[in-house]
Amino acid sequence: MKKKNSNSFSIFNLFNICILSILALLCIYPIWYVLMASLSNGNLIMQHSGLLLLPIKPNIAAYIAVFKNKMILSGYLNTIKILIISLILQITMTSIGAYFFSRERVLFKKPLMFMITLTMFISGGMIPFYQNLRSLHLMNSHWGLILPFMISTYNMIILKTSFESIPKSLSEAARIDGAGHIRILFSIVLPLSKPVLAVMLLYYGVGVWNGWFWASTILTDRSMYPLQVILREILLSNDTSVMTQGVSSGDLEAVGATIRYATVIVATLPILCAYPFLQKYFTKGIMIGAVKE
Repeated sequence: MKKKNSNSFSIFNLFNICILSILALLCIYPIWYVLMASLSNGNLIMQHSGLLLLPIKPNIAAYIAVFKNKMILSGYLNTIKILIISLILQITMTSIGAYFFSRERVLFKKPLMFMITLTMFISGGMIPFYQNLRSLHLMNSHWGLILPFMISTYNMIILKTSFESIPKSLSEAARIDGAGHIRILFSIVLPLSKPVLAVMLLYYGVGVWNGWFWASTILTDRSMYPLQVILREILLSNDTSVMTQGVSSGDLEAVGATIRYATVIVATLPILCAYPFLQKYFTKGIMIGAVKE
């Protein structure tokens, strides 16, 4: 009986490995293709069809052209500025909200939690949101991309569930020693919630880094554009003229194609590099914050 179960388990594992390997290849190959294309010769990549596993006549001319574009550099600086300020405010506000709702004997706790959760399903819509930004004088300002997105209800609920799993005896001991709520939150609760905080950083960070819609809606000064808005302009409008100066007219299309590939890699690489450092916390953080015993 044990041997039969063991064989069935091995077959099941083999099946899982095959399916997940295929899915992994399907996810990885498009990124690999873009990377190899960005390192290839422009004229040869335009003539190539089919799979691309290695760069064709490798060179880094596309990356040199990308980093000569002042808009790319300013977009990086704007994105990093928005990212740092947003993450500080988002983690702080989410932690305070989660701590408040994780405490016992909070006045009107259930009605307040119900109203906050309701915002996940019902919202005023984009037009009222846009009108709010105008009335608050947040148009054409980076603060318009930071202040309205300081807290996510979904993330707050995950963090709240994590805080509730911390033994109450620790907080009670700290209160006996004279610690207040702020001291308990920052000295006890948050240090014990590092895996969930890492997940929050990942969720919020990816959202801020990839955000382009509201930036393209409320920003009119091009010098304030974040990186993703610039990337969208390059890909949709097919405008690489700034980065192809000095290139003969016959090679413009080919060089422009490799530049677009290089721009995608430049815009995607930083967030991809963050994943390995947070991956070890990801599963643990999600399980702690999602399951209540």
